[in-house]
Amino acid sequence: MSATISACVIARDEEARLPDCLASLGFCDEVVVVDSGSEDRTRQLAAAAGARVVENPWPGFAAQRNVAIDHASGEWVLEIDADERVSPELAAEIGAFLAAPPAAMRMGAIPMRDHFLGGPIGPSARYPRYRHRLFRRGAFRHDESRSVHEGLWPDGPVRPFEGELVHLLASSWGEALRDARAYARLEGEQNSRPGAAEAVVGIFLRPLVKLSYRVWLYGGWHDGWRGIAKVWLECAADSLGTVYRLRRGADDGGRGGFGGFGLDPPRAGAVRIVGVALGARGAEGLAPWLERAASAGADVALVGAAPRGGTAVRHRPLSGGRPGALARAVDAEDQLRPLDALLIAGRRERLALRLLPSALRGPAPPLSPESSPLEATAALRVQSRTQEPA
Repeated sequence: MSATISACVIARDEEARLPDCLASLGFCDEVVVVDSGSEDRTRQLAAAAGARVVENPWPGFAAQRNVAIDHASGEWVLEIDADERVSPELAAEIGAFLAAPPAAMRMGAIPMRDHFLGGPIGPSARYPRYRHRLFRRGAFRHDESRSVHEGLWPDGPVRPFEGELVHLLASSWGEALRDARAYARLEGEQNSRPGAAEAVVGIFLRPLVKLSYRVWLYGGWHDGWRGIAKVWLECAADSLGTVYRLRRGADDGGRGGFGGFGLDPPRAGAVRIVGVALGARGAEGLAPWLERAASAGADVALVGAAPRGGTAVRHRPLSGGRPGALARAVDAEDQLRPLDALLIAGRRERLALRLLPSALRGPAPPLSPESSPLEATAALRVQSRTQEPA
């Protein structure tokens, strides 16, 4: 028997965008819409579409998402916003997955296809830009202390989907500027007041580095003027967020966020090791190592070339020319679950990885295929999981 699924939507004054969102959820067993005081026809349209409507005053993004989860009854939950649509390909893929979900799998990651200023974008938005929107009900909850980055953080292997979740971003420059300012304010509310050196880095240096990586190394220029505009607005929002933080009091109780350069996401559960091989011979050397690490409980994947004899390890090929393709592939794996360490096939891979942002290299030094998979996995577990909450 297939597992049941509930779609959870949080909304307010979304009568223009909600109907298309709900129409894309026809494959779900249940749709829950939590409304936070709409003054338009949001609630009526949701009820007419067959959704279960829950009214709850706005408590913040994380808390409102938890309210929606609490009202869901399906074995699995799909979180979606009113400005998002499940593509037919994704609907079919989720249906096939739920026909027999692996017992050990508790979460899926869905690629987000952003539409910005009237057209789709890719590398400039870090596509596939995985979002952890599909999960077993009761397995995860949102951190209500966060005003932004309130997403769910996996503690074990994640199923990467290929079908897209279409995300309708700003359709005009005015809307884009308002969104960037709103995001900067949320960042400023969440993070504590920076010192002088951190402020200089946050306002000037980090946005410039981010602009360079995203436009040139990640290939954002392929998206044309829309892509460059998107990256520029994100960098401007980062700078403005630091300015808002400076305006806060010293004893503000802010909590550090993450998602940018130098900011570490939470790490929990199985150790995460990703192998990097640019040639088939190197991949053939890494595959047995990764398989043994997986047998010791590690969450592993292989990026780059595939071994000629095949492997049970999940493989992500490179698309396009190097080194940008390698940066995008490693970034995609880090989006699925934060990396603990990279396993490097040889000198060529080590040189190529020097161009990657430090945040994508993992907190531990690169591993060598000459090392012991069992000892390396055990050492990483001690190094990176000692602060894991009970």
